[in-house]
Amino acid sequence: MEHNIVRLAGRLAGEPELRTLPSGDELCVCRISVARDKVRVLPSGRRSSSVDVVDLAAWSARSRRAMAGWRTGDEVEVEGALRRRFYRAGERTLSRVEVEVSTCRMVRRAATG
Repeated sequence: MEHNIVRLAGRLAGEPELRTLPSGDELCVCRISVARDKVRVLPSGRRSSSVDVVDLAAWSARSRRAMAGWRTGDEVEVEGALRRRFYRAGERTLSRVEVEVSTCRMVRRAATG
């Protein structure tokens, strides 16, 4: 049986952005930073990255409202499906991978300075 279910927990890497597309569809986009379990030492002696930054897109009204209330540094959990989006940039066709969020929640608000 095949499944496309992604569950991530991490820190919000930047402020969420609400967008309205030319079609009138609305979405909320942001990025989370997810810690890796293990950091490898590369043959060069350098350490591999300790986090992955993942793009999120929320299309449902409920998920958009939840994500719009998040702030940079908040600890959050999301569940959704992995999507590869194609788009044109000048003469080139490019792609990016994102998680299309179906459910999400804030775990802990970021400390304020």
